[in-house]
Amino acid sequence: MTVTIILLAGATGMIGAEALALLLADERVRQVVAPTRRALPPHSKLHNPIVTSHDLQQGAKWWAADGAISALGTTRANAGSAAAYRAIDFDYSLEVATQVREAGATRFALVSSMGANPRFRFTYPKTKGELEGAVGLLGFESLTLVRPGVLSGHRREHRPAEAFLGSLLQAIEPILPAAARVSPAATVARLLVEAALNGTAGRHIVTSQTIALAATGEK
Repeated sequence: MTVTIILLAGATGMIGAEALALLLADERVRQVVAPTRRALPPHSKLHNPIVTSHDLQQGAKWWAADGAISALGTTRANAGSAAAYRAIDFDYSLEVATQVREAGATRFALVSSMGANPRFRFTYPKTKGELEGAVGLLGFESLTLVRPGVLSGHRREHRPAEAFLGSLLQAIEPILPAAARVSPAATVARLLVEAALNGTAGRHIVTSQTIALAATGEK
């Protein structure tokens, strides 16, 4: 069995926290590198560099990993401005991908969004689409773009509109097509982890429908 090093960006978010738990419990993983702004609970397999949005420690040795996951993301409302939102969802996310690729990572799994498209007029799907395109130019041997719909799970930050919509979609889930159902954060995390560990060559898109069907299989 091959053991590996995985870098995880966004370990304090809803999807990232789920991915971190999976990685730490996985015997295929020798070490998880999780850069965060605040310290995570210690673990024998965890390396937790403390970074800031102004200092990501570009070029540090700990960027070296076999595969990587980016579960970074926010909303314009939570970021406070369009510029702050783009700094997190595009600039910061792209810098993470750039650093791990330059340090030798061959597999990259990215949390994007349903409807991601650089030609959209709306900021959120447009930014996600632009990020997908920029990461795609970095030359990863295996690139997996996971496009969830409305997420469900435990979230530390308060997003009332998303929480309401998620509750509504869960209530009517039996009559919804798979593509319109909520995307459980635990399922998204599992798909990201598998892509970072075993992603095959090429560019792969995981749709909200795929996520919903995978979640159904877990119940």
